[in-house]
Amino acid sequence: MKPLSLTARISLLFALAASLVLLTTGFLLTHVVEAHFKEGDRHELNGKLELIQNLFKHANSQEALHRLPKQLDDALVGHHGLAVAVADASGKLWYTATGADFLHPLLQDCRKEPTECTFGALREWEQSGVSYRGMAVTIAAGNGDPFSVAIARDTHSHEIFMDTFRTLLAAAIALAALATAGMGWIVTRWGLAPLRRVTETMSGISAEHLSDRLPTQGIPTELQPLATAFNAMLARLDDSFRRLSEFSSNIAHELRTPISNLMTQTQVALSSARDKDEYKEILYSSLEEYERMAQMVGDMLYLAQTDNGLLKPGMEKIDLAAETQSLFDYFEAWAEERSVALTLTGSATVPGDRMMLRRALSNLISNAIRHTPPGQTVHVSLSNDSDKATVTIENPGPDIPAEHLPKLFDRFYRVDPSRQRKGDGAGLGLAIVKAIVEVHGGSIAITSANETTRFQLTLPALMC
Repeated sequence: MKPLSLTARISLLFALAASLVLLTTGFLLTHVVEAHFKEGDRHELNGKLELIQNLFKHANSQEALHRLPKQLDDALVGHHGLAVAVADASGKLWYTATGADFLHPLLQDCRKEPTECTFGALREWEQSGVSYRGMAVTIAAGNGDPFSVAIARDTHSHEIFMDTFRTLLAAAIALAALATAGMGWIVTRWGLAPLRRVTETMSGISAEHLSDRLPTQGIPTELQPLATAFNAMLARLDDSFRRLSEFSSNIAHELRTPISNLMTQTQVALSSARDKDEYKEILYSSLEEYERMAQMVGDMLYLAQTDNGLLKPGMEKIDLAAETQSLFDYFEAWAEERSVALTLTGSATVPGDRMMLRRALSNLISNAIRHTPPGQTVHVSLSNDSDKATVTIENPGPDIPAEHLPKLFDRFYRVDPSRQRKGDGAGLGLAIVKAIVEVHGGSIAITSANETTRFQLTLPALMC
């Protein structure tokens, strides 16, 4: 079953809510009308009882009592549906209007329980399929004789009116509910028009049109956060696609060179017969290319692990001064060959993975040695605050243009793309450093000014 649209759901809910309100209003209105009729009957019956009581009060003689029936007939003229019956003290019916025989039981009850026969005590009953509403009271004539008076009227006309009223009210409520549903659909359709426009814009966005953005002006306030969040997501996707495209292109470019070298060397080796030493030289050269390719693939796999949250560092106490000095010993021969000095000041202790942090420091130190002019010094300084440790690696050399600094940690990025010597690597070293630092909860920054390039690592310090 196809789910209802948002417009249909809102329209139905609006119609149901309106119907509930109308039904409640109709119920209350019906109750008020019925109460009005009941109160009107009570007032009318009380008035007639008071009139009859007043006639009996002035009947202070037998002659006056004999005239009372004629006076009662005159008093009841024009009151259709009103019935009156009067009984004397013995229970004998003394006066009755035409068709008032149904009042005899009421007179008998009043005679048995005179305390319940009071003005305003309205009684309702049904007899022979007709509903009645009446009263019964005990009064005294002017000569002191007691009489029981019952007065009632049939409520058939009221019931006809109420039936008609309920029918019309139900029809009005049904029509109002339908009209409300229709108006709700129109209003909802109009109100959701901006959302449909946003949806149409979103449906037109594809991998080839990630630069498109949703308009944030002229749309309802409620949709502006959605549009802003969606635009931010598009920006991230656009950047990710761009980086992925560049990454794929760089991979192809980086792998093409060693593959071409291997093909060329193989073709040269097969072009003519050679002695064992020549073949060994070709194989050694091929081995270097294989090692370069293996290193590149290993670095890419390492970065892929960090991207997918698969790289989980171990946690042990690491003395960064000792690790840095160990790396100085490792790079000592290469540094002496390039006439570059290595110095270390300060100390710092951090929790982390020893091999990962050692790899990050190794990449930064080797990078500094590679770009330091002969006769200059690479300086590493360590400091430890209460909650963070700082590692600063400085090397002299030409300033890196400011526009390149934010991109140095991108994969395969080189300040000078034309420089692709074997010793320069594939451009993944700094990307790996950043990944390692971030997986440890730290950060890395670079500055280059006054012929000094400075890398600064900030790591969580070991809490004592």
